[in-house]
Amino acid sequence: MRARAIGPTKLSRAGIVLGAFTAGAIPFSNIAARRQAGVDLRSVGTGTVSGTSLYAVAGFKTLAIAGVCDVAKGAVGPLLAGRDQPVVAAIAGGAAVAGHNWSPFLRGAGGRGISPALGALAVTAWPGSVLLLAGLATGRLVKQTGLAMFAAEGALVPLLARRRGRYGALAGAAVVLPMVVKRAAGNHRLDRADWRGRVERVLFDRDPQC
Repeated sequence: MRARAIGPTKLSRAGIVLGAFTAGAIPFSNIAARRQAGVDLRSVGTGTVSGTSLYAVAGFKTLAIAGVCDVAKGAVGPLLAGRDQPVVAAIAGGAAVAGHNWSPFLRGAGGRGISPALGALAVTAWPGSVLLLAGLATGRLVKQTGLAMFAAEGALVPLLARRRGRYGALAGAAVVLPMVVKRAAGNHRLDRADWRGRVERVLFDRDPQC
């Protein structure tokens, strides 16, 4: 019996998703923090490898450079997929966010996925990037970033379904899923692990300090 050959199209799709995950896993913020301040962001604050933590230890200039890289890496997979493969592009965007959130280069640690989600959605469904940016700006303004981003993430799929149809909804769902899962999982065990503590973690994205 002849073995079935794997077609080049299937290989290329798998390669795109794997490449997107690998690009997303590159921890630019942590690399920048180590180079500029000699600090591992996993040991700062709540242990989230994020722009907020990077700014606290290395300032705005370093944040701006690393931030651009973190956004750009989210666009790698969708750009490789191209417009003629919207499903692959959407999955690749989600893979980049998952790589960022659970980076193998950081032994499974990572961020919350906002930056690579911005990059991915800029390619697959740009209104989603606008919504996430609006949520981020509003959260900074009212000093409730976690809650504002929860609202933005919750509105993402309905917005993109209305504006871009099923492919837009898929692009939104692909990036939201790993973002919500990371919020729920957090970085550390909760001090209060009852249902109220878990709900507060998801709504406000709160983690115990390192």
